[in-house]
Amino acid sequence: MDNRSKNTIRLPGPAINPVVENSDEPQPSLSDLHDFEPKLEFDDTELLATTITHQNDVMDEDFVVTEDLNAEAENIVNPLEDDFEDQLREETENFSISPRRTHCDFLGTDKQGRHIFAIYASRFPAKSEMEIFIRNVIKEIEPFVENDYILVYFHQGLKEDNKPSAQFLWNSYKELDRNFRKNLKNLYVVHPTWFIRVIWNFFSPFISEKFRKKLIYISSLDELRQSLGLSKLKIPDNICDFDDKLNSGRRFGSTSQTNNNISNLTKQMAKTAQFGVTLKFIVTNSPCLNSIPPIVRKCVDSLSITGMIDTEGIFRRSGNHTEIIALKERVNRGEDVDLKDVNVHVIAGLLKSFLRDLSEPLLTFELYDDITSFLDWPKEERSRNVTQLIREKLPEENYELFKYIVEFLVRVMECEDLNKMTSSNLAIVFGPNFLWSGKNTTSLDEIAPINAFVDFVLQNHKDIYLIDVNQRPTPIG
Repeated sequence: MDNRSKNTIRLPGPAINPVVENSDEPQPSLSDLHDFEPKLEFDDTELLATTITHQNDVMDEDFVVTEDLNAEAENIVNPLEDDFEDQLREETENFSISPRRTHCDFLGTDKQGRHIFAIYASRFPAKSEMEIFIRNVIKEIEPFVENDYILVYFHQGLKEDNKPSAQFLWNSYKELDRNFRKNLKNLYVVHPTWFIRVIWNFFSPFISEKFRKKLIYISSLDELRQSLGLSKLKIPDNICDFDDKLNSGRRFGSTSQTNNNISNLTKQMAKTAQFGVTLKFIVTNSPCLNSIPPIVRKCVDSLSITGMIDTEGIFRRSGNHTEIIALKERVNRGEDVDLKDVNVHVIAGLLKSFLRDLSEPLLTFELYDDITSFLDWPKEERSRNVTQLIREKLPEENYELFKYIVEFLVRVMECEDLNKMTSSNLAIVFGPNFLWSGKNTTSLDEIAPINAFVDFVLQNHKDIYLIDVNQRPTPIG
């Protein structure tokens, strides 16, 4: 190896020892780590930098930001500018004619309604194309990161010819918009190897403790499902096959136990339950006025008052998960829950959780194919088609509850100057909670028309709900 110049400048922070010992690993996996990466071949020259000095480094929330005195100031686009909504809606409609995206997947939402995105190392291109790939990933999820979100990185399939350098990763981190960093709630790393641990050890000195706690190592898909609170995930076959080989010894027992627990929980569900059951079950067993479940009415009443409905980021921010779980358990036991002194984001999270916990989505599995075709409909036919779907094809209790929530969300929109929640923002939050697939995980290609459908309903609610449910026309045939 050639002697390196003594004047060579390195990235700020301590030198990296490729053997990571006694390092603090944030939230280690519950399972044993299996390292199937044949060789690291981690070149420490990647950690050299000739253009970075640390005299002007500052901590900006989650990352050390290196100030480049020669860089030109960038024009920062304010997402709250007047034309942003029209721009976003245009981009959403263009999703339907764009080729299928393979950079990342939408895995659905967790129990708090947070969007879950997946990135796969097996899809990484050659190093020369990595920058374009990363920019495409950012572009795909950018409309969603105004809200809290979760990122899952599947490390299986990383190859030597597409393994990104530490310098590239560092530069990518620095370029991320503030919302990407701030609103990321958890970063799950599935099937981690020594490469991941070395990279993480390298970045640790430059990343805040708050951000470090977001990283969670996951060693099996069963563990991932449990962590996300999702019973099924649409994962590529190569990752499933790898996981089967890695965890075949303990898969049967853990899966069977989980299924037994779910079965027992269902059998023990009290008639007072309002979470995790069907809407018809609630209407049959609870005192529902106009088919509105009591807990939904309580949430809406609590959030509708001044000081709550105008809270900036209402429905965007995640409420305290422990508090939400405790409230759900009390409601299901039939207790009278008082939300007077409960945090606004906890109440908002409770409402989103109610929708997501329904055994069947509010807009029903039957309408899934119709609604995911929304962007394919001619614009002049959308109003008639949407009105027909909602007024004629939704069961009566679903119609009433959907109408009730839409009317509330319209009131939220009327306070958008304060709460920053426009129709598009609300559609992004509530779309996946109003509708999901009964067969597979909803893809990123399908979530766009669902959100556009909800946005359309919010914008045209007066025309759609001109006729009361009791006067709805009877379907012909």
